[in-house]
Amino acid sequence: MARDNKISMPSSGAGLTRYFDDAQSSISITPQSVIMIILGVVVVLLVLTSF
Repeated sequence: MARDNKISMPSSGAGLTRYFDDAQSSISITPQSVIMIILGVVVVLLVLTSF
């Protein structure tokens, strides 16, 4: 015979609405542009430290 004392667990959202599933960011940066920015900063730092 199954037990009748089942425990009711709260939902995973805990009553909070998750808006980030539908929202789109107004700033979109591709991974390639991030790498290019990092490489640019490294080159500038190397040039500045050489003087």
